[in-house]
Amino acid sequence: MFLLPIILSSFCTSLGALPVLLIKNISHKGKDVLLAYTAGIMVAAAAYGLIPSAIKLSNLPIMVIGVLIGTLVLTLLEGIVPHVDLDHSGDSTDRSGVIVLFLIAMSLHNLPEGLSVGISNVNNGGDIGSLVSFAIGLQNVPDGFLVALFLVTQNVGRLKAILIATLTGMIEMCAGLVGVFFGGAFEYIVPYGLAFAAGSMLFVVYKELIPESHGDGNERASTLAFIMGFVAMVLLTEWFR
Repeated sequence: MFLLPIILSSFCTSLGALPVLLIKNISHKGKDVLLAYTAGIMVAAAAYGLIPSAIKLSNLPIMVIGVLIGTLVLTLLEGIVPHVDLDHSGDSTDRSGVIVLFLIAMSLHNLPEGLSVGISNVNNGGDIGSLVSFAIGLQNVPDGFLVALFLVTQNVGRLKAILIATLTGMIEMCAGLVGVFFGGAFEYIVPYGLAFAAGSMLFVVYKELIPESHGDGNERASTLAFIMGFVAMVLLTEWFR
């Protein structure tokens, strides 16, 4: 009974990734614009969704600690993961380091969401558990599109991008199962996890996505795309809240 909401919520990530099948032959300017749009969505998710939720579930000091730890962990991972700095030459440089950092940030973002779904279904059940599962599932649709869209801009095949986006949803499913089997034992971790995910996402946006999307003469278009992505995510959050 508890497993179905978790599975359906995680599956929405795959559903959201499917529209990238329609994206073909992206120009260099198009990639910059899409990256900036992605950055706007991530900043909105962190500033308008994750951080307020962390404060609501705990307090301001916990939120600050979580954000700083998330930033620190991504800083350390950047030094560990094989990484290529930007040169804005337009070459097909290996961007595997950036892809790994992005996927780590998005996966970390999915962990507290999965725990929230699992815990809410066990501790509350009924209408509240279903409501949380539905809300997270709706949020997973743009998340899946975000992951797949970023990967496509990094020259990853569309089918492979959908598969990887699906795997990030599987991470959320695993976290949901942990929430089901261990119940309230992990409930206190959720606000830390939300703030931690926000810090990691903000690190990737400022360190990678914004410089890459603004370094090739497309600054104005990318700036507008960033704002549009931010606004779109805020509207979606308000719409489904």
